[in-house]
Amino acid sequence: MNESQADVVILGGGLVGMTLAIGLAKAGITSHVVDNSDPAAQTAEGFDGRASAISTASWNLYTNLGMAEELAPKGCPIESIAVTDGMKPGRIDFKPGEGDGSLGRMYANRDLRIAMYGVAAREEAITFHPNSHVIARERGEHGVSVTLKDGRILKGRLMVAAEGRKSPTRDEAGFTPARWDYGHRAIIAGLTHEKPHGNVAWEVFYPAGPFALLPLLDEGGKHRSALVWTVAEKDAAAVLAMPEAMFLNEVASRMHGIFGQIELASPRTSYPLNFHHTARIVEDRLALVGDAAHGMHPIAGQGLNVGLRDVAALVEVLSDGVRLGLDVGDAQLLVRYERWRAADTFMVATATDVLTRLFGIPGKLPSAVRRLGMAGVQRAAPLKRWFMDEARGMSGDLPKLLRAA
Repeated sequence: MNESQADVVILGGGLVGMTLAIGLAKAGITSHVVDNSDPAAQTAEGFDGRASAISTASWNLYTNLGMAEELAPKGCPIESIAVTDGMKPGRIDFKPGEGDGSLGRMYANRDLRIAMYGVAAREEAITFHPNSHVIARERGEHGVSVTLKDGRILKGRLMVAAEGRKSPTRDEAGFTPARWDYGHRAIIAGLTHEKPHGNVAWEVFYPAGPFALLPLLDEGGKHRSALVWTVAEKDAAAVLAMPEAMFLNEVASRMHGIFGQIELASPRTSYPLNFHHTARIVEDRLALVGDAAHGMHPIAGQGLNVGLRDVAALVEVLSDGVRLGLDVGDAQLLVRYERWRAADTFMVATATDVLTRLFGIPGKLPSAVRRLGMAGVQRAAPLKRWFMDEARGMSGDLPKLLRAA
């Protein structure tokens, strides 16, 4: 029987799961990381349109984990966020004041993965199992085990579910998230354009749904942005099937010429927009992180950042426990992690859902009322400050790894 032992078995080796493994390794905690995808495909040449906003706090995490040096030249700083109702007058500009710090950086997900895989490969405490499929999970009084399709058995003291929104580990364990579907789909594409974006992220609210343009670093002399265009589920297939010229014409009409001539830099992809939030994120020798615990609308760009806050909290809790001589699967450690993350994840998930229902779902808010609400945010300093803190990921009680290095 082919068995292998580590402290933690992490199911899911994406941007959250593998970052967790790196954080644990830095604390001297070993892990198995199981992922069903192929790293070569995840890091293949070319831009697939997927990009993430990395908050200041998340950047501190990457710095403390040794990823910053490789990532620094690949990210585009977000100097301001422009929020507008259909490009009409009265837009909100979220721009940090002097000494406030940046609003974060935009990265193509491919670049994040390359840095992440590189750091992980140098950590002896991480055993990576790509292209692997789990057929059985077991949790007992003294440990956990996972059986892979090829017959290997991976054992540990704690199991972590990091497989994303459709986490089979979460569902098998009987967690019951609050969930609903927004009836919309995000169309994702990479764009190149004639005029520079000026490091501005745009969130444009149209009657049919939000339309976001996210600045990326210039490449090969071309200005680049990532597009996240929200459409009704019933219209998504038609948008994806449009000839390229027609699709670009539809995108350009919503951009009002702010970037000049545009071209597609990647194939179009899409994913459904829904919400789920799990009040409980731990069970016996099991913890949930990232989208396995809380999936939210991308309207505020906080999904990955909230997952990375999960990572930092869990690493701190487990490393503190190990220093005290506790088992990493000890129930009191898991309860501490759950309590630490409860308020933050509930607040961000709720705020994102409210924003989505007010601004992101067609027919929920008349255009004139939407503009009035945006003007109210602009004039209310505490409310605007809250939005700025969330964009930078600097609200709440931050774990050590999220503080400046």
